Amino acid sequence: MPHATQHADVATAELDTALRGGPFHVALRAAIAARGLPLQRVQHHLSRHGVKVGVTSLSYWQQGARRPQRPESLRAVRALEEILQLPDESLIRLLADGDERPGGRQPATRTYRSLVAASGVLERLLADLDCSPDAGLHMLGHHERVRIGARRELLGRESHHIVRAHRDGVDRFVAVHHGDPGCAPDEMTARALDNCRTGRVLRDDETGVLVAELLFDTRLRAGDTFLFSYAIEDGTAGVSREYVRGFGPAGGQYALQVSFDENALPVRCHRFTQHSAAAPRSGRQELTMTGRHHSVHLVEPRVRSGLVGIGWDWE
Repeated sequence: MPHATQHADVATAELDTALRGGPFHVALRAAIAARGLPLQRVQHHLSRHGVKVGVTSLSYWQQGARRPQRPESLRAVRALEEILQLPDESLIRLLADGDERPGGRQPATRTYRSLVAASGVLERLLADLDCSPDAGLHMLGHHERVRIGARRELLGRESHHIVRAHRDGVDRFVAVHHGDPGCAPDEMTARALDNCRTGRVLRDDETGVLVAELLFDTRLRAGDTFLFSYAIEDGTAGVSREYVRGFGPAGGQYALQVSFDENALPVRCHRFTQHSAAAPRSGRQELTMTGRHHSVHLVEPRVRSGLVGIGWDWE
């Protein structure tokens, strides 16, 4: 069987090369070929791991037509590493590397891997609070002000929300804060400002995620609107280089303002968007800082699913 052995050796060599250099879809295709598994069998193995992924999605992933993005898809990637007998993190790393190569201009503060880890932690924390991601509220307007301190650190932020309930009985909102690398969630605080009070606060030290329950002291009926605001005090990490806000379903207006200490001003600022944490960044636009107040801002008249943010360069 020299021909079969030679074919297996070639497939293994191609897989080793793809796992070292990527991209993700080439490595996935090589891994599936090296194991000799049809996509239907791969799907069957995934279902035995408790993960549901269609054959069409698997085909798109290995062709490079789509990339795994949602939490369920990322769980599937980790399961594929086991099913295809690959080293831990080998495929996940390639997804991360795909966003950090030249052209993506991904700052080190928000790597794909950190967002993946944070998304899993957030699911667990929300489950601990017995809360769904949208909490029964539709965003009509969200104004956010981020403060950068004299040490170039993320001091904190204020968020002002206008929401409408889409079901009866809504009486709370869960605020999520993802600190910069090296932050100390135990030293962060969440403060209710208007029309709410602080409830339970949960933290995850490894990913820098804090979730805070904001209680309304009233139960909204479907169709009711409500205004509230809160603040997160941080200041626990090192140099900050960007602020990113993620959105699920499409919503109303979003405005983001980033203010800098007069003794620590960046050399340039820009806005950007992403369809997902795994997608390349687009919509880059330079922002002009106001003279007296040392701030830049962006306004999205109607947000879409994905991410939007402001980044800045110190030198």
